[in-house]
Amino acid sequence: MWFVVLGIVIMLLATCIKQYYRLAQMRRQMDYLNPLIETVENVKDIIYYCEIPQLKYNYLSPAVNQFGPNIYERHMKDPYKIYELVHPEDYEKLEHKATGKMDFSKPLTIRLLNDKGNYVWFEEYATPVYKEGQLVALQGILRNIDDKMKLQKQLEYEVSHDGLTNVYNRTFFQTKMGIFNKVEDVPIGVIICDLDQLKYINDTYGHQTGDRLIIEAANILTNCANEETIIARLGGDEFAILLPKSTEEDVVAYINKVIQSLNYHNSFNESLQIHISMGYSYIHSSIQNMDCLYSEADHQMYTAKNAKKVLARLRK
Repeated sequence: MWFVVLGIVIMLLATCIKQYYRLAQMRRQMDYLNPLIETVENVKDIIYYCEIPQLKYNYLSPAVNQFGPNIYERHMKDPYKIYELVHPEDYEKLEHKATGKMDFSKPLTIRLLNDKGNYVWFEEYATPVYKEGQLVALQGILRNIDDKMKLQKQLEYEVSHDGLTNVYNRTFFQTKMGIFNKVEDVPIGVIICDLDQLKYINDTYGHQTGDRLIIEAANILTNCANEETIIARLGGDEFAILLPKSTEEDVVAYINKVIQSLNYHNSFNESLQIHISMGYSYIHSSIQNMDCLYSEADHQMYTAKNAKKVLARLRK
């Protein structure tokens, strides 16, 4: 009998020793994992693991609280609140991610609303989790790239805009000319503008006064335009204007509006008179016609400019 008891005691003792070593191993693993867990909990990136199709967070890092107080608790309780934060234009991207329709090899860029009422750009790398061939969860990391996006937009703006006047520059204008010449067929008008006597003003009153004249001329051209109009400074005193999807009557109406605005400006600014020579051309189909259209408008502008010079000489 005592042999049976001894056997049971030995088995229990072995089990206890086994459990002891298992617990010791788990403690060592936890000691190893604790710094990792602490690091994850303190990074600024948002890390998550979410079950789908019924959204349920198995993990959501506290970094989500950058959107406002108690956001973590609210989103753990109701994961669908993410749809209240996403920018309307990015809503479809989020839906495609949740249904597995996006390309998971590429990052997802979305805008999310913070507690200050501003949309902030985030870049997300999401990884699908499959079980028996079915998409069951998503895990991912979101990083704030708002400063990067703002810098990118600023650089894009500087590349396409004139530094003095903030209208488009020659490079952008030539790009749009190429698009309308080879890709997008539209009825279009081209206007070429040249400031009169800018060299005289620069030589007499200085380049700062000349720059003021150029800036004010650009403002007038811009204020007379609609959303479709493309205004560019080609350099020096020359501007070019594209009026896509317009009629010839629209082009003439724009020119008349600019003339009226110039007259109004000049009536109140005797010391900074603005005079512009303009020429235009129009065609119903832009494909393969943009170079000819530009040349015709340029020719019309110089004809108008020379006529002014002749008239000025006759008046003398």
